[in-house]
Amino acid sequence: MQRTAIVTALILMGLPVVGRAQVTADSAAIRQAALDYAEGWYAGDADRMDRALHPDLAKRRAMTHPQSGRSVLNHATASMMVEYTRAGGGTASAHRDVPPVVTILDAQTSVASVKVVTGDFIDYLHVVRWNGGWKILNVLWDPRPQP
Repeated sequence: MQRTAIVTALILMGLPVVGRAQVTADSAAIRQAALDYAEGWYAGDADRMDRALHPDLAKRRAMTHPQSGRSVLNHATASMMVEYTRAGGGTASAHRDVPPVVTILDAQTSVASVKVVTGDFIDYLHVVRWNGGWKILNVLWDPRPQP
């Protein structure tokens, strides 16, 4: 009985290490999805944007309606983001040459949370393992405060 408990404890102690090794191996792919999203926007590269996004993407920003003063949601889908990017995206931004800063906040076997800061925006991404790769499923964003 005691031997079984020790073996079980050793196995359970090893599980987080195995899980973390998987995350480490996927970190580059998670980061690449975030970079395809951010850099694709500023380059006007619709293929990169499309590659980064899950087809059911929900991109949202909470804002205040200027006339009513009430909160509203600005919403974009994957197809909208690909088309906005194809139309020029952030190519006209004065901040397009600012390299994005990608921070993986948390990553598990099939989901991750990522923060992306660009010259214009702060985006919080929910990224999901999808058909052997990583895709952005949700984005909550806000403009980046300018000095």
